[in-house]
Amino acid sequence: MSTALAKEIDLRSPVGGVVSSETSSSQASDDDLGNGRPNEKTAGVRSNEVSTALPLGVPSEEKRFWFQRNKTNYDPNAIATQPSVFDDPDTAKEYQPPASWENIHRFDPAARWTWGEEYSLVRKIDWKIMIWACIMFMALELDRANIQQAVTDNFLKELHMDTNDFNLGNTVFKLSFLCAELPSQLVSKWIGPDRWIPAQMVLWSIVASSQFWLSGRRSFLVCRSLLGILQGGFIPDIILYLSYFYKHHELSLRLGFFWTAMSIADVLAAFLAFGLLHLRGLHNYSGWRWLFLIEGLLTLVLGVISFVLMPPSPTQTASKLRGRKGWFTEREEIIIINRVIREDPTKSGMHNRQPITPKLLWKSMKDYDLWPLYILGLMFQIPETTPTQYLTQTLKGLGFGTFKTNLLVIPSTVAHMFTMMALTYIAEIWGELTFTAAIGQVWAFPFLVYIYMVDITKIHKWTAFGIMTLLLSYPSAHPIQVAWNSRNSNAVRSRTVSAALYNMFVQASGIIASNVYRKDDAPRYKRGNRVLLSICIVNMALYTLTKIYYVKRNAYREKKWRAMTEDERIHYLATTTDEGNKRLDFRFAH
Repeated sequence: MSTALAKEIDLRSPVGGVVSSETSSSQASDDDLGNGRPNEKTAGVRSNEVSTALPLGVPSEEKRFWFQRNKTNYDPNAIATQPSVFDDPDTAKEYQPPASWENIHRFDPAARWTWGEEYSLVRKIDWKIMIWACIMFMALELDRANIQQAVTDNFLKELHMDTNDFNLGNTVFKLSFLCAELPSQLVSKWIGPDRWIPAQMVLWSIVASSQFWLSGRRSFLVCRSLLGILQGGFIPDIILYLSYFYKHHELSLRLGFFWTAMSIADVLAAFLAFGLLHLRGLHNYSGWRWLFLIEGLLTLVLGVISFVLMPPSPTQTASKLRGRKGWFTEREEIIIINRVIREDPTKSGMHNRQPITPKLLWKSMKDYDLWPLYILGLMFQIPETTPTQYLTQTLKGLGFGTFKTNLLVIPSTVAHMFTMMALTYIAEIWGELTFTAAIGQVWAFPFLVYIYMVDITKIHKWTAFGIMTLLLSYPSAHPIQVAWNSRNSNAVRSRTVSAALYNMFVQASGIIASNVYRKDDAPRYKRGNRVLLSICIVNMALYTLTKIYYVKRNAYREKKWRAMTEDERIHYLATTTDEGNKRLDFRFAH
């Protein structure tokens, strides 16, 4: 769809039309787009040369998924350039990227390319950018989640701790992670994610390795806190970084692979733990100590490499270590920049090393239209997170040995990867975010009822293992909701802050989940399972209310928009002080 839709979707008219969050609002705030005024000396600016006679792609010809591209309905030589505000000389002036934007020299409204070129380039971006982002995330997951493997190797006993101490450690980590989210995101926006993310990895790897020398409860809590502080903000930093390279629907699917990488890391962690825990006795040290040391050093190596493999932007890949010619040709850079900016002009609103001011920060935090997504982030994972955190302890309590326990977590992790990716694809194919995301709650409900009604510590251990595996194979809506949050932000400064705020609520949910199972409720945790079941039911209601909220918000705006004459719409677009997702011509995704 065009970002310059007129009432009758007429690109010849300068009238701005209704814009869904699939394509983003065609005009950003003054804060985001340099007051919306073009710079006469800006390279790449051709607003007086833009010709509507140049061919444009037909939106219906876009084949978003590989299985849609066959010989009968896909022409790789067809024009892929989608209609945009930049196709009309009048509207192009209003949405001109500022001169300070790092990619301005590749901005060209007259550029045209084919579907074959675009899809080939997206695959190249996947190889150059996305795969390494997944590898970095796997390193984070190894260092924050290997505590689950450590507890199977007499970790708590040797440090003279109990279940409540373990819960406190998880809480301290998540609280520290949560508190660091927004400051980390602001630092990243200031100095650039290509600098900050590798620095984070190097710093947290040092703390992760130092857990080799843990001596008791105090050192355990200190290390968990430091680890949370240094890892906090990594996820929203990466999401913002990836948004420079991908369209909205592409980002949603890539985030599915991103969280799949986390699950792959959990599988690798089980295999690594199986080997590293066998080092128990080497130089008279426990296996869990070697686990922390070796996996931490692995992250240190990856962090150093990341300084090389993370370019600042699509047009800044050239360097001594990445190659003087860079990763992309001039033609490829033009395609990357213009295909993204034509879909969402707000992505040119800020330089990639431009800080968020306190005023913009407060404005973004007050954006109440994103609060429903924050509430979902707080609640949706709790019913599955608590059983996940206790899976290794549960399996060991059922009578499985240390090494078999670490291997038995693999089936649910692998199944979870497939169900999560399937759910993400379904959401994009179906075009329905809210009810697709709610499927995870429907999946978990019968299994939560079972573990509440039946004491799984008294049934056959393989039956209990099967029940827990099916529960934890649930399809997570996390990739859908992260991309959903990005779509409904509709401005760089909002996207920067909202990504951090959403993840803060997700981390807060982890804190809640870490304290549902208590020592006095062990080993069945009936009280805890009753809480999880109740939250699952509440979550189903929350998804329904979120759907109603966004439908009503869109209907309200649609009514006001339809009541305006064409001249009134033109006047609104030229004079409005509404910004980002508060504009009348913006529609929320749901």
